[in-house]
Amino acid sequence: MAAAAAVVALSGLEDGVSRSHGDGAGEVVVERGPGAAYHMFVVMEDLVEKLKLLRYEEELLRKNNLKPPSRHYFALPTNPGEQFYMFCTFAAWLINKAGHPFEQPQEYDDPNATISNILSELRSFGRPADFPPSKLKSGYGEHVCYVLDCLAEEALKYIGFTWKRPTYPVEELEEETVADDDAELTLNKVDEEFLEEETDNEENFIDLNVLKAQTYRLDMNESAKQGDILESTTDAAEWSLEVERVLPQLRVTIRTDNKDWRIHVDQMHQHRSGIESALKETKGFLDKLHNETSRTLEKISSREKYINSQLEHLVQEYRAAQAQLSEARERYQQGNGGVTERTRLLSEVTEELEKVKQEMEEKGSSMTDGAPLVKIKQSLTKLKQETVQMDIRIGVVEHTLLQSKLKEKSNMTRDMHATVIPESAIGSY
Repeated sequence: MAAAAAVVALSGLEDGVSRSHGDGAGEVVVERGPGAAYHMFVVMEDLVEKLKLLRYEEELLRKNNLKPPSRHYFALPTNPGEQFYMFCTFAAWLINKAGHPFEQPQEYDDPNATISNILSELRSFGRPADFPPSKLKSGYGEHVCYVLDCLAEEALKYIGFTWKRPTYPVEELEEETVADDDAELTLNKVDEEFLEEETDNEENFIDLNVLKAQTYRLDMNESAKQGDILESTTDAAEWSLEVERVLPQLRVTIRTDNKDWRIHVDQMHQHRSGIESALKETKGFLDKLHNETSRTLEKISSREKYINSQLEHLVQEYRAAQAQLSEARERYQQGNGGVTERTRLLSEVTEELEKVKQEMEEKGSSMTDGAPLVKIKQSLTKLKQETVQMDIRIGVVEHTLLQSKLKEKSNMTRDMHATVIPESAIGSY
């Protein structure tokens, strides 16, 4: 709550704009500051604290089996449908807590009607709501936070809750004791006081004329004081007591400061000497390791040459065997290619042989079968019958032709013996 109040005070929106939120909500037309975009997060945090004061966890969340919202639940978009339902539920509960009866909205109610009812109840509390109702449909944003915050404040007023001033614990003042360590004037304290004086002086502008006048005035005062000091009026016993009292505070203890450049230089020299001493020792080990590695490499190369000289004939035999193996592989590849070609020819010859066998089987089956002979006999019988029929027809045709010839001959003989030839007969010839 303290952090939220501090942010509100810095943003300058709580008092200067009369709790204006966005485009409405009793907004006075003023220029929004750079912190206005984050004001709804502050309002949301205040709303969560007010809901806790209203015991919303026991009276609302547990009864409706709802999960508690986060500190920025209504400020950021997560699930608009769920956020709108939570907004309506919280608004109805707060209105009831503020003393106005309000029916709990259901999930399938008309959202426009629900929003209008909530805004009418908000206006009945005297709170301005000069923004469009569509701003509340999304279920998140500064307008949603504003509405819930106003309703929470009205509910707190109804139950009689008042904000009280914080009570701070009274600290007991300890007696001033001058310790030896605290009384020592250290170099750190001197530097801090000097820096504070410098920062205080830098805040003011320096005027050279004023500075000259001040120095002249100081010189005149010092000359006058020196004339007064020539004759002292201080008691020696009081002076010695004052010296004994102030002496512990006048002791200057110079402590090492890591920020001093002289310490840095000394540390650099120390590190350099340490590096040089370590380098000498390390260089000896590295040179020894280098010599051992070189000797080992020379031994390995000499052994390799000896092994190569001893195994030269075996290497030659191995190379010859490799050459023979490559030649054998080539011959194998060639032979494999010939075998493939011959296998293809064999398959073709086999197919032709199968065709010939099939034809031979068909011919053998036809030779042993008597069905063709029966067909031939039937055909011969049919031919004989047709031959007899043709002979009969030929005989009938010959008989008809003979009769026509005999009749024509008789007609010619009759015509020859006739004395008069009729005109019809002449015309016919």
